Amino acid sequence: MVGVGAGSRARVEDVLALIALTLREAGLSPGRVRELATVASAAERPAIIGAGARLGVPVRSWPAELLARVAVPNPSAAPLAATGTASVAEAAALVGGGTLLVAKRKSVVEGRRSAATCAVASRGHSEWNGPGRT
Repeated sequence: MVGVGAGSRARVEDVLALIALTLREAGLSPGRVRELATVASAAERPAIIGAGARLGVPVRSWPAELLARVAVPNPSAAPLAATGTASVAEAAALVGGGTLLVAKRKSVVEGRRSAATCAVASRGHSEWNGPGRT
């Protein structure tokens, strides 16, 4: 599961580049991404919809109230103020249970604040486990 967050000015390329870099550095195959997950208020953002479309995977969204109840290692005031939950990427990746494989990563685009965040979790029976992890 890849959890993603994206600001309103994020581009599809921002989200895709961050996901690709995160997976590559973790030794995980991009071909094993099965869905993107995010907070409901961001699910219709073009960057997230476009990233899901280019990866050929669905985008699943969760209410901020639900994500706010998920314990995460890197909560932040910025998403809390913007969305009502202190975590989007990590909480969305973990909301169904599982193990966090890659903690929240932030993109940096042209020196401005992060345009996107992502985190990767395993569901136990997940695509990230077993032979052929990469």
